[in-house]
Amino acid sequence: MTGNVPLLTLNDGNKAPQLGFGVFQIPDGETADAVAAALAAGYRSIDTASIYGNERGVRDGMQRSGVARGDIFLTTKLWNAHQGFDETLRAFDESMQRLGTDYLDMYLIHWPTPKRDRYMDTWKAFVRLQKEGRIRSIGVSNFQPDHLQRLIDESGVVPVVNQIELHPYFAQRELVKAHARWGIVTEAWSPLGQGGDLLKDAVLERIAKRLGKSTAQVVLRWHVQWGHMVIPKSATPARIAANIDVFDFELTADDMKAIDELDAGKRMGPDPDQFN
Repeated sequence: MTGNVPLLTLNDGNKAPQLGFGVFQIPDGETADAVAAALAAGYRSIDTASIYGNERGVRDGMQRSGVARGDIFLTTKLWNAHQGFDETLRAFDESMQRLGTDYLDMYLIHWPTPKRDRYMDTWKAFVRLQKEGRIRSIGVSNFQPDHLQRLIDESGVVPVVNQIELHPYFAQRELVKAHARWGIVTEAWSPLGQGGDLLKDAVLERIAKRLGKSTAQVVLRWHVQWGHMVIPKSATPARIAANIDVFDFELTADDMKAIDELDAGKRMGPDPDQFN
């Protein structure tokens, strides 16, 4: 456990907190405050990406927090424009410089961008960086089953994580089942459905009222009980603290079923097969 957050064992033997803090769309100038608040609230996993433009803010927040680097599970992602073997090695060094660290806990390929067809060369660079001890765990984001199959077939190295859009309105069950077959942890981005209509859903409001919790806490608990890794984002200290406070209650089987039935199969973000 990290505080009261369970640790998930990845397929490479490393462990990662099940619930972490995401910084997507937080401006660099506000990121340090948000990261420091998250670490003060008990989070020990921080997820950023080079394209977010806030890796320096993450560094400043970690340094300001007083939490030892070894106690933080730090993830960043390689952007599409930097894919390719040599380009990946360069982009990794630049991210490390901005993050002020000499190793990463996890590095993810942000999108497969299949038309550009560079993710295999990129993955080979990831494998090399892991062998050199500069990254502890390597994974992907937004990969479809055929992309994953190719990575595994051609490299023999299974990603530890696939970080995908996943929330009650878009549950991606077939992809999650494929992950389970390969031993890949499913990690949810936009776990709260970007906080729009989902958090006003009558089914969730009814469950939340009964439990004395917020709808966001109910959704995060649904993820936890499904075994997903989850990275809610907020820049508000009260919400940051509330989002990690989901380990003192349980959803019943009926609650889980009712939330499962909200799946409409509709993406909010881009389609990974088309996004290049």
